[in-house]
Amino acid sequence: MIIDTHIHLDNEQYYDDLEEVLERAKEGGVQRFIIPGADPKDLERARELAHTHDEIYFAVGMHPYDMLHFNEALIREYAQDDKCVAIGECGLDYFRLPEDEAAKEEEIRLQKEVFMAHIQLANELNMPLIVHIRNASHDARLILQEHSLTGGVLHCYNADDELLALAEKGFYFGIGGVLTFKNARKLVEVLPKIPKEKLLIETDGPYLTPHPHRGTRNEPFYTTLVADKMAELLALPLDEIRCLTTHNAEKLFALDI
Repeated sequence: MIIDTHIHLDNEQYYDDLEEVLERAKEGGVQRFIIPGADPKDLERARELAHTHDEIYFAVGMHPYDMLHFNEALIREYAQDDKCVAIGECGLDYFRLPEDEAAKEEEIRLQKEVFMAHIQLANELNMPLIVHIRNASHDARLILQEHSLTGGVLHCYNADDELLALAEKGFYFGIGGVLTFKNARKLVEVLPKIPKEKLLIETDGPYLTPHPHRGTRNEPFYTTLVADKMAELLALPLDEIRCLTTHNAEKLFALDI
């Protein structure tokens, strides 16, 4: 079995054929799915999908790009749902900061403030975090090491060695289609350094489609390609990778086994 720990099934790209997408995934051994909360406008659809499909779970949070929509009361409401398994995705993303220095500093300040608010909620509610980090590894590591009590997953792990220290803080590492890219040398090199009991598999669909399907919509079935590549690089049997990552996901997100 494989669990896709980060898949935006609430995205409009799945509106027309969601059941077919799920059926293909199940035929490939992908049995459960976690929808991360990223855009507030999609939260209700994520919750609805979780309640109409036993195999789907969801998380609640606001992506750094949506930080201005942060609503603590809304997150608290959704977090009480039985199918909600995490807070996030949340984090820091410095990829598109303003060029003006004062505006840049203000955006970084706001991102950190909203990130901290997510962390405080996760700590209070005793829920894991789904963390998005882009071009902000150092700041994110310092914040998580100092403030996170619950751990979580570094979604779409960016292969930064600095973040490996977070394994000791209860963080897992989400590995997706990037592992199959021909230019993913850094992630290929870092993968063996990640404790095996901290590995998770994800798609981030509909984005980051693995080779050889790049340029098309990503979907949960393609986690099988990630598992294949992980098994190859770690020189482990494919069944072991599937069982290992499934157990890790069940443990982190407290999924019914």
